[in-house]
Amino acid sequence: MKAKVLSIKIITLFPQFVENFTESFGIVKRAIKLKLLDIKAVNLRKFGLDERQTVDGRPYGGGVGMVLRPDVLLKAIQSVRKWKVKSGKLKARTVLLTPQGKKFEQKDAQRLAKYDQLVFVCGRYEGFDERVRSFVDEEISIGDYVLMGGELPALVISEAVMRLRPGILGKDESADKESFSEPMLEYPQYTKPETMRVKSGKLKVKSLRVPKVLLTGHHKNIEEWRQSEAQKRTIKRRPDLLNKN
Repeated sequence: MKAKVLSIKIITLFPQFVENFTESFGIVKRAIKLKLLDIKAVNLRKFGLDERQTVDGRPYGGGVGMVLRPDVLLKAIQSVRKWKVKSGKLKARTVLLTPQGKKFEQKDAQRLAKYDQLVFVCGRYEGFDERVRSFVDEEISIGDYVLMGGELPALVISEAVMRLRPGILGKDESADKESFSEPMLEYPQYTKPETMRVKSGKLKVKSLRVPKVLLTGHHKNIEEWRQSEAQKRTIKRRPDLLNKN
């Protein structure tokens, strides 16, 4: 059975963010070519008012900066949410990117990956009119820090979601055993050379070796070692992950 296409629309004043992303990365380009992914920017300016294509206004009550207008954002959202496929309406989700939203985690990526269409609304300037919140399904933040707009968060979430969709990574199991897919960090990975000699400190030579168990070809022992190392790493670096279950 052919995998369904994942449609992602990013409403933004800076469509080049999205265009550069889709044109620069091999896996994304491949998924688009195979019709597993359709990711496009929706230029908010096209829905602007008057000859200047105005999309913002000064805040009522005073204050610095400009605020994105709710009527302009609503037009942009409606332009993509009304799309249909032959079998009926797309299973869609509209997400507002805002520091006030729920913090994004791997479980959210897994949840959003079940939708056939995602619409991301990116803020800019001093934010957006409060009424915009009534036009979306949920609000998401990617962390407790301030960015210039929602474009980078939209792309971060898009990548986390698309890699969980069948066929996009090539091998579906590629996404199953990485950090945060389970409440544990990923185990250490090694490749050639088997032994690496480096100078450390005042010309001291140090040998960095691949763990012997990985060279044995004994799959059961290797799997047990990986599980043990993943647990040790999680306890040391992110013990909070183990407390989530």
